[in-house]
Amino acid sequence: MENLLKLVRKFKAVDIIIIAGVIIALVAFFLTYKNFRQTASKQIEATSKISFQVYIRGVTLTGGEIPLKASEKTFISIRNVPYSDLDILDVKADRKKTLLPVLNSKNVMVVEDPSQAYVYDMIVTLSDTAKITKDGAVVGGNKIKMGLPITLEGKDYKFNGTVSDLKVMPVTDDEKFNSSLEANDNV
Repeated sequence: MENLLKLVRKFKAVDIIIIAGVIIALVAFFLTYKNFRQTASKQIEATSKISFQVYIRGVTLTGGEIPLKASEKTFISIRNVPYSDLDILDVKADRKKTLLPVLNSKNVMVVEDPSQAYVYDMIVTLSDTAKITKDGAVVGGNKIKMGLPITLEGKDYKFNGTVSDLKVMPVTDDEKFNSSLEANDNV
């Protein structure tokens, strides 16, 4: 017992902290190795194609032509961080509308607002490959969820919008096979 006390007295507080840190690191490694604890790479459940819609409100276009076109590409920035070129699947642009009451009736009529002749609301559908986790789809390190601010940019436009819809495409058998090959390569 005296030998043990002499040995403990030789150690300083810094030595004990270092030894405790090494022991904690070894325990964490062991728990990860035995799959009691998940690392970030193991939280990815699948990789799948997604399509998401970006709602762009109040775009003023006096030229008469919508600069975004289906089957073209647009560069996006997520939360002001540049990401990548994505395929545009569909573009819907509609002029601002207003409600007019119908005389002698409780009904209303929807008509184009003449005071905002060049103002449009657009819905742009984009496509990308995302990593699917428990929390949702992850693109470029960002979770794609409704309400996420996104900037679409091309050679002659830069529009700010928000994600208004998200759809995860079903995984095909070929994609399952490729993802299993990738998982085996990581092991």
